[in-house]
Amino acid sequence: MIHVSFSALVCLYLGIMLCPICGAWLLAEWCRQRREHAAFRAVLRCKLCAGEYADPTSTALSRCPHCGALNERAQLPRF
Repeated sequence: MIHVSFSALVCLYLGIMLCPICGAWLLAEWCRQRREHAAFRAVLRCKLCAGEYADPTSTALSRCPHCGALNERAQLPRF
């Protein structure tokens, strides 16, 4: 028979229960960050009027719907 102390059994039980929970949380956080990054990829800010607009196309230059200025694609800073 294997002799194991009660404190070792409690630590083993907690480790077995917390590992899948932490793994699921990390996976959910990684998926959320990927969705957020994909959503911000299509958002542009006009350099002339500072208006933000969505442009899902992949063209290098995009026309602002507010003032009509051409804007280059640049990453918006994330907060």
